Amino acid sequence: MRTMRGWFRDTTGGLPVSFWYLWAGTLINRLGSFVLVFLAIYLTQERGFSASQAGLVLGLWGVGGALGTTAGGTLSDRWGRRPTLLTAHLGAAVMMLALGFARELWAVALGALLLGMFAEAARPAFGAMVIDVVPEKDRLRAFSLNYWAINLGFASAAILAGLAAEAGFLLLFVVDATTTVITALVIFLKVGETRRAPTVGGGHRGAGAPVGALRTILRDRVFLGFVTLNLFAALVFLQHISMLPIAMGDSGLSPTTYGSVIALNGVLIVVGQLFVPRLIRGRSRSHVLALASVVMGVGFGLTAFADTAWFYGLTVLVWTVGEMLNSPSNATLIAELSPAELRGRYQGVFSLSWQGAAAVAPVLGGLVREQAGNAQLWFGCAAVGGLMALAHLISGPARERRATLLRATAGPVVPVVAIRPPAPQAAEAAATAPAEPVGPAGDDDLPDRGPGRPVDPARGDGLPDRGPGRAPEPTGAR
Repeated sequence: MRTMRGWFRDTTGGLPVSFWYLWAGTLINRLGSFVLVFLAIYLTQERGFSASQAGLVLGLWGVGGALGTTAGGTLSDRWGRRPTLLTAHLGAAVMMLALGFARELWAVALGALLLGMFAEAARPAFGAMVIDVVPEKDRLRAFSLNYWAINLGFASAAILAGLAAEAGFLLLFVVDATTTVITALVIFLKVGETRRAPTVGGGHRGAGAPVGALRTILRDRVFLGFVTLNLFAALVFLQHISMLPIAMGDSGLSPTTYGSVIALNGVLIVVGQLFVPRLIRGRSRSHVLALASVVMGVGFGLTAFADTAWFYGLTVLVWTVGEMLNSPSNATLIAELSPAELRGRYQGVFSLSWQGAAAVAPVLGGLVREQAGNAQLWFGCAAVGGLMALAHLISGPARERRATLLRATAGPVVPVVAIRPPAPQAAEAAATAPAEPVGPAGDDDLPDRGPGRPVDPARGDGLPDRGPGRAPEPTGAR
């Protein structure tokens, strides 16, 4: 019992209260993430659209998501994390209801485009908030816990959505919109702005509007190289929602069987993800990411030999282990490669790799399967996994040097929240006092921070996450 208490304390202890509000919001939002999971079925069975028309609608969702992540990243840096999240969630709730009541194809297509835009605009702001409020030493645990909440919500949503659909598909849209509004309320009531004002003289304009931000990102070859590797990982990973159900159908297995097999992914993550941070703590992130790529490649490669439900289930369990190793290391590395004043934009560019893969993976997988065959598709996934592992080992040292440099050059910063100027009689004392970060009232619950550490206000919530149901990202962003 003592060992279990110690494990629980090591896993969850010491994190800011604001993080737990964000965590709770993520879980609530994911518990209601019904629509994207069932959208294709809804369009074809309830609305009578053809498969190609349904594909068009889903594609426009992805286009909207790409626009949303770009806009969300920029707004979270310029406007603030909190207002960006509030606008994104409230807009998504409204468009969710509008999509549920839409009848004509053009209205459904427009609704999907706008819903994807609002839903995915929350992702960069949310990621930036997590980085803002959680000290660097605790980010691996924080991202792992958030990832766990996403998958717990996704697994539960799949079951709840099936029950809700029996009462009518409109209920799916209503429940999804309701949980999104609840998430927005959590942000409004419990989460303060976390964007920090840049130091004076840092070559910035306005409130958090760095000069040449896009140019800075485009010149960051280390970061863009990492985003490219994630794009290839996503191209492999997203075959589980495009080509895997087709392969299982060719093996004579029903859609219900596919649902049961793919549910193993969420179950394994919910059970095992809490232990992963302790297993990889202190280990080279490049080595962990390389191992994750190999394991994921092997898991998808084994699909070439599968022809029964238990064998397909085994392949899912294997590549899920790779996913579990990849996700927390990915998240912490992106956090450390993002300059403080550009965190929202960096998160947005990284999210674009998922959006791009969501659009390309089904088409590319289908072409390879048609032209070369089913087995060659899965062998190709295994080969990509091996090449990615090699690329991580080669590029890893440069990423760690960049992360070390950013930590060393990060100066003290102050939050953008209103700060009252010192009284005239205190000006002289303030001028001679040592500088230190100033935080909003109520941050006493945070761990001790050294100079240059983010001052931690409360945080905001929610991702669409992956929002993707799991599509634009793993299961709803995994």
